[in-house]
Amino acid sequence: MAVKAEYLWTDGTQPTAKLRSKTKILADGEQPPLWGFDGSSTNQAPGDKSDCVLRPVFTCPDPIRGGNNIIVLCEVELIDGTPHPTNTRAALREVAEKYADQESIFGIEQEYTFFQDGRPLGFPAGGGYPAPQGGYYCGVGADEVFGREIVEKHMDACLEAGLHLSGINAEVMPGQWEFQIGPVAAPQVADELWVARWLLYRIAEDYGISATLDPKPVKGDWNGAGAHTNFSTKAMRESYDAIITAAEALGKKRQEHVDGYGAGIEQRLTGLHETAPWTEYSYGVSDRGASVRIPWQVEKDGKGYIEDRRPNANVDPYVVTRLLIDTCCEALAQG
Repeated sequence: MAVKAEYLWTDGTQPTAKLRSKTKILADGEQPPLWGFDGSSTNQAPGDKSDCVLRPVFTCPDPIRGGNNIIVLCEVELIDGTPHPTNTRAALREVAEKYADQESIFGIEQEYTFFQDGRPLGFPAGGGYPAPQGGYYCGVGADEVFGREIVEKHMDACLEAGLHLSGINAEVMPGQWEFQIGPVAAPQVADELWVARWLLYRIAEDYGISATLDPKPVKGDWNGAGAHTNFSTKAMRESYDAIITAAEALGKKRQEHVDGYGAGIEQRLTGLHETAPWTEYSYGVSDRGASVRIPWQVEKDGKGYIEDRRPNANVDPYVVTRLLIDTCCEALAQG
């Protein structure tokens, strides 16, 4: 029996990479092999040296096609077998392996916004704005929630694919939603987030709706869209001192993290709408206006995790997880 293998990879589009995919037919039981593609059409190669290579790194069932069909997430390589310059997963692998003894785990909260006909789903068709945000967050009813059918199908698809989906909720603006992946170690948490994003785009496609990761989809008095990243190491799960060490370390590398947390971050991190200004760094217990939040339960228990609230919805999960491991684990290793 033939198996349809949907190969996924991230391209070289700047400043924010896009997902690409194509289908390979495999024999039943055949392991997904290396496969080539035209890098000149994905901003990853010039036309006279266009060949790039897809190396499978993560495979899961394909819940859209069903049966024995699979999704195959890949790293992009040059023809000599070295990582392509756009391959951010390779850099993450090195850092994760370096600090593997600290047992880092992540939970990523992916916010996104549905768009149809050039406006967020739920915004008036004739232009203008809906009622101010307030009742949409975790709301119910046709006047407050938009796109739920897609969200439910996406949730089911992620679970059928075996992804570590831990929840969903409607967000503060019409047409805006969130799903969470984790707790999982890196690079798997980032692999699963990319697959979950692809499933979201693909399912919304059937409804003529775009699922977007724009960090500020509507200007003005509306929340942006982020990818709050929850992070802990073994030491942090055992000691509050380690929590503070990690939070302090992030402040010392503020600009490096902001630079890697997604294009357009200055539009979202303004100091309003539950954000801290991108030009400053702060952390605090139960403070959603801080750069990094320490949940109240963590302070009470004297151990746990931190939530970096700065990453944009459009962040590369390979980059954010690499930066958190590198900064926090280096500080914790130094005591």
